[in-house]
Amino acid sequence: MSSAPIHGFSRERLKRIDRFLQDRYVGSGRMPCAQLLVARGGEVAHQSVLGQQDPERGVALAEDTVFRIYSMTKPVTSVALMSLVEEGLIALDDPVARHIPEWAGLGLFQAGVPGGFLTVPPERPMQVVDLLRHTSGLTYSFQYRSNVDAAYRQLNLEGFHGERDLQGMIETLARLPLEFSPGSAWNYSVSTDVVGYLVQKLAGKPLDQVFQERIFAPLKMVDTGFFVREDQLPRFAACYEATPQGGLKLQDDARTSPFLAPPKLLSGGGGLVSTAADYLRFTRMLLNGGELDGARILAPRTLKLMTANHLPGGGDLTRHSRSLFSESTYAGVGFGLGFAVVFDPLQTLLPSSPGEFYWGGMASTAFWCDPVEDIIAIFMTQLLPSSATTVRRELRTLVYSALLEPRAA
Repeated sequence: MSSAPIHGFSRERLKRIDRFLQDRYVGSGRMPCAQLLVARGGEVAHQSVLGQQDPERGVALAEDTVFRIYSMTKPVTSVALMSLVEEGLIALDDPVARHIPEWAGLGLFQAGVPGGFLTVPPERPMQVVDLLRHTSGLTYSFQYRSNVDAAYRQLNLEGFHGERDLQGMIETLARLPLEFSPGSAWNYSVSTDVVGYLVQKLAGKPLDQVFQERIFAPLKMVDTGFFVREDQLPRFAACYEATPQGGLKLQDDARTSPFLAPPKLLSGGGGLVSTAADYLRFTRMLLNGGELDGARILAPRTLKLMTANHLPGGGDLTRHSRSLFSESTYAGVGFGLGFAVVFDPLQTLLPSSPGEFYWGGMASTAFWCDPVEDIIAIFMTQLLPSSATTVRRELRTLVYSALLEPRAA
């Protein structure tokens, strides 16, 4: 077997990624499965396929296993909205209330409890850009930080498989206060679900249809959608929850999952299922300036705008974030229009590149795109919560430790 580098990567150093994932996570019972896909220049350099997609039934993980990608849905939704921005249907500095009139009177939390909030007007109206970069003042129920997120929990605001649809979510949010004035802080939130609502309202079609027409069909993403089709069922992974003892507990059985039926709430913030191969096509389009194999999704200048740091004053997430949600640290990392963006690699203490953009999902899935080295990495597993391990940071080190030949200038 050749020992020559593959797409600039050491073959032996790539193999030790498999050994690391097997020994530390899959073989030790801390993770049910692990799939890592590393590509460079549009070509796959390495793929790890370890463990079982359905340990309850002894089904091995496969290259085409279907995963819940949760918040890796957010970049897809952001791309869909930016395609409408390109058509002049909405602008980033539009007040959100221009498109959601029910939100014209949104107040800023001062005191009180669910059902009895005291509010004052925010310092400025929420803009569309605030939704894309999570500076909207909205929150998530799992933050456990405030009386506002307590109201989200009480109302089951983010339930994909409940009785509320996107319109119902918007109407419910109209009755709840903001946690902070838009633009003054960063907080991970239902903002991208609101982006999804804007997409379907402006396009005049349900969000799943917009995704299919504008993104999935052009990019030939044949396994991505808001539910698992019957023909995909044999490839659908079970989802697990980490236990305090370091083991695994079944969280969502692959054969009885609510993801087997179309949801009422089409969550642009976290509702998609996908495969590593499909998500590779999506990320290749992003890294290629909005086009793949002749299918143009966005213009190059739009992608440059999306992958720039849009946090106030050009600051990083350690300065602006109020969130409590993952294992990641964010020194030197800002946020663009749908992704985290590295602007100072030295502060990250990881071997990353300026302009690298990335995000992950609640079940520990993750991706990153490095425009300097033309590298894409996609990691798939099904383990809640994402803070249960430090695998995302470890994989950055392992992948770049295998890179021997920098891309020619």
